[in-house]
Amino acid sequence: MKKIALTLVLLSLLTAVLGGCAKDNNDGKKQSNKKIVVGASITPHAEILEKAKSILADKGYELDIVEYNDYVQPNVALDAGDLDANYFQHQPYLDQFNEERGMDLVSVAIIHYEPFGIYPGKTKSLDDLKDGAEIAIPNDGTNEARALLLLEAQGLIKLTEGVGLEATIIDIAENSRNLVIHEIEAAQLARSLQDVDFAVINGNYAIQAGLNVSKDALAVEDKDSEAANIYGNVIAVRKGDEDREEIKALVEALQSDEVKEFIESTYEGAVVPKF
Repeated sequence: MKKIALTLVLLSLLTAVLGGCAKDNNDGKKQSNKKIVVGASITPHAEILEKAKSILADKGYELDIVEYNDYVQPNVALDAGDLDANYFQHQPYLDQFNEERGMDLVSVAIIHYEPFGIYPGKTKSLDDLKDGAEIAIPNDGTNEARALLLLEAQGLIKLTEGVGLEATIIDIAENSRNLVIHEIEAAQLARSLQDVDFAVINGNYAIQAGLNVSKDALAVEDKDSEAANIYGNVIAVRKGDEDREEIKALVEALQSDEVKEFIESTYEGAVVPKF
């Protein structure tokens, strides 16, 4: 009986020790596999996030990148709790989206700026622009204003004084060349080039279409323009999540010297770091 009792005691101790080891191992795995789920446009946002993966891994975080092809679902998914953060938009668009959808998403950092450009379609030079020429621009409010301001800067139209970043096609005060402005979903602008004379294309979609802003664009937003200072692309999270440790780690990784060097060497001016 004594031997049996001793055996049972030893087995109990062994089970406790092994159980403790297993718990420690599991805790260690949990600690080293903290996941951050981020929604992003494919180019350049997801590519930049890929560069940040190894930086986050060194800090014990696993970065899961969910790619989107539109400007709506990343915010919907973030608001629903399917994402920890997203990276695809600028502050004016985020503000407008919150107002229209009744959401409460906030930005925690500015990462980069993508200059808009006027790209040639059926007409290859702005000097060859004819009366009645067709120009495609983004159809979402903040980006539409940005496109119209670029057209105005090139002397192609004149907007009502003071409308600024609230401009829509209704605010075109002078259109001496009778230009036909087509409002198109931003992701489709590059495809529209074969059907229009020019298109004003968002930086990320231009890159995705193989267009180089420094070589292919006929005109580009000035780096010191109002747009350059306002339209930096941000990391957005749900309100209340700003101080989560994983969000801070994400921002720190994206604003690192390694990521800055990657952006500058990869995109040749089509994407400009804002940190």
